[in-house]
Amino acid sequence: MGSQNYGIDTRVAESVAAEIKTVYDLGIEIAVVVGGGNIFRGVSESAGNMDRAAADYIGMLATVMNAVVLQDALEHAHVYTRVMSAIDIPQLAEPFIRRRAIRHLEKKRVVIFAAGTGNPYFTTDSAAALRALEIGAEAILKGTKVDGIYTADPNKDASATRYERITYQEVLEQNLQVMDSSAISLCKDNNLPIMVFDMRERENIVKAVRGDTSIGTLVSN
Repeated sequence: MGSQNYGIDTRVAESVAAEIKTVYDLGIEIAVVVGGGNIFRGVSESAGNMDRAAADYIGMLATVMNAVVLQDALEHAHVYTRVMSAIDIPQLAEPFIRRRAIRHLEKKRVVIFAAGTGNPYFTTDSAAALRALEIGAEAILKGTKVDGIYTADPNKDASATRYERITYQEVLEQNLQVMDSSAISLCKDNNLPIMVFDMRERENIVKAVRGDTSIGTLVSN
């Protein structure tokens, strides 16, 4: 959403697409899971006492919109892209089929996973962990607004320090909330590393792919 209160800033999409293209040009297979907070959080305050399942489905639809925006930005950057949705929206996206997703990656297409898991009560983090395991990803790169995991909220505690490495168990025990506990547990059980970094800094996506832990925090066993 850029500097807006909510909505889509296409310049941000273009910036992310440019960084993904840099990674794509290295010959690395990339799948992207997008969230929908920039759209749904903007209207959720006026939604009142909405049923949780209904709210989650609205959030999933928001991720589909973001996925289509990112696809457009990537294709303008001459990157072959496919959007795969956990909710059936054939006019906009292919249905998620695991073998088809893997085949797209083998054909050097960037795959964007939309609509989370397709089920309420599961976050985008859980969707990212699930899809990563399904396609055999080597790592999850968690692009966020902070440069890693801290001992406390750095915006509230000046003494907070950043971890360069931390275990899944420590994240869960300290309730650090960089990802929801279901996603962390899924990664822990399957030994899938998570790199948490600030995606607003230029070239950080490329650095994360190259395993540069100086830009964030690596979560592993």
